[in-house]
Amino acid sequence: MTVHDVQISTLQGAPADLAQYQGKALLIVNVASRCGLTPQYAGLQKLSEAYADRGLVVLGVPCNQFGAQEPGTATEIEEFCQVNYGVTFPILEKVEVNGADRHPLYEILTATPDAEGEAGDIQWNFEKFVVAPDGRVAARLRPGVTPEAPELIAAVESALP
Repeated sequence: MTVHDVQISTLQGAPADLAQYQGKALLIVNVASRCGLTPQYAGLQKLSEAYADRGLVVLGVPCNQFGAQEPGTATEIEEFCQVNYGVTFPILEKVEVNGADRHPLYEILTATPDAEGEAGDIQWNFEKFVVAPDGRVAARLRPGVTPEAPELIAAVESALP
């Protein structure tokens, strides 16, 4: 099973067919609107704009598990992202990324180790996963790695189709 096989919904509740991204690189990020790392939305939008023509799709996945920093409704989340950061990349449904109710997407993602060789639970908001065009997870970058960081740029560029 790859990321492309996972069933998930859009922020508005419609099915989001991840299979449509086969052949593209993905950057999947668990996001929150009331976090100290929330300004990373700006860098994620810049990445989306800079690499979309080369086959990158950024996917935001809201999560309220860390300090209740994403309490909003789907409408509030969408409005926040657009008004404050001009987000045009897809935002998926709010899910749990850790624990017994972890979404199946994060079952796949969290099995991938980071640069230090550690797999398992998401540490905080804005943890990033680069997914290759074939659906395999190519890189995991922890929340402190900004969208502008050389290691994230390198991971994205190496995953581009």
